[in-house]
Amino acid sequence: MPREINKDTLLCMSLAGRPGNFGTRFHNYLYNELNLNIVYKAFTTNDLQAAIGGVRALGIRGCAVSMPFKEACIPFMDEMDESASVIQSVNTIVNTDGRLRAYNTDYIAIAQLLDTYQVSRDSVFALRGSGGMAKAVASAVRDAGFRTGYIIARNETAGRELAQACDYEWKSEVSGIEPELIINVTPIGMAGGPESEELAFAPEVIDKVETVFDVGAIPSETPLIRYARTKEKKVITGAEVIALQALEQFVLYTGVRPEDELVQRAAEHARS
Repeated sequence: MPREINKDTLLCMSLAGRPGNFGTRFHNYLYNELNLNIVYKAFTTNDLQAAIGGVRALGIRGCAVSMPFKEACIPFMDEMDESASVIQSVNTIVNTDGRLRAYNTDYIAIAQLLDTYQVSRDSVFALRGSGGMAKAVASAVRDAGFRTGYIIARNETAGRELAQACDYEWKSEVSGIEPELIINVTPIGMAGGPESEELAFAPEVIDKVETVFDVGAIPSETPLIRYARTKEKKVITGAEVIALQALEQFVLYTGVRPEDELVQRAAEHARS
């Protein structure tokens, strides 16, 4: 039976440049299964300051933050959890009595997946991207113990800043290095974008690596992941990242940690 929305229903939401359905379906599925009086809705905005002000003023309990707002929202926060302050990137806002505290659950998800897939810390990696999500990934990789890596970024200023912050090197392209792990943290290959059918790395680079990690979650099988599977590479998908980080957001919003089987059902529902 559908839950009844009433005056006591709490609202959680997301802000993204290109809103998707995963978070909406994932959170609402769990709210329904656990009989929680909460509703989740995805939004975009062309006035970020006003949108964040609305989170505070309307008593919205939680707000997920996606590209391109992960760094831009920082000035409007009251508090920064260490997970967000260390990397200066936000993907989760929790509103407690009008005070907004920022977190980054992307970092947690990346760290968990590197452990789950037992990616060797001796692997040389190349990470393509330099935005807010790239900061979370690069920081998680650094803190996991990966010593040798390269930040591949078209934007030299942002790329060098991220590389320096994490004690890696910047390059504009992968040429001249032989990574064993490649990580895409750009919109290349994501549905709806101008490069949705493109590979984030050249085939000759993919052919030589051991592990391919694409943080892009829509679609779950990006061109990079599809090609890597044909070459029998170890793959880590953005679909796994988005489910893990959404779970941690759910816990922050509700104080409830669902059982693994229920989380799996919610993720499958969100992807269907």
